[in-house]
Order: sequence, then structure tokens, then C-alpha cells
Amino acid sequence: MEVHLVSEALKFMILGMGVVFLFLYLLVQLMKLQAYIINRYFENKNSIASVIKPKRDKDDLDPQTVAAIMGAIMEYKKSKSRG
Repeated sequence: MEVHLVSEALKFMILGMGVVFLFLYLLVQLMKLQAYIINRYFENKNSIASVIKPKRDKDDLDPQTVAAIMGAIMEYKKSKSRG
């Protein structure tokens, strides 16, 4: 009796996992198809390069801002070491 229940449970487990795997596979394929269609028919006028701002150099940082950040970090560490 117990062997029969275990085999039925394994069948349901495999069936359930198979259905989930099939659903996720189809979902990924449909998302790829949607991306292809969008990229093909709705061309992006703004390229990513024009949207992204260039990174700031370390020399561009305001010394007062750096000092405020360092002070806040030191206060935080002091409060953590007390408690």
C-alpha cells in the first residue's frame, strides 16, 4: 500500500515539475519573441550612449561633501561600538 502511494506521489511530482518547466520555457521564448518584435518595428531613437552620463572623476568631488560623509561614517561606527 505504501509503495503505491509513494509511486503516485512521484508521478505527481514529475508531472508538476514538468508542467512548471514547460510553462517557464514557453514564457522565456515568448519574451524573446516580444523583444525581437519590439526591436524590429519600434526602433529606439535615443541610443544608450547618449542617455548615460559620463562618470565623474575623483577630483570632481567636493571636499566638504567628502568630509561630511566621513564624519557620518565615523559617528555611525562609534554608535555601533557603544551599543
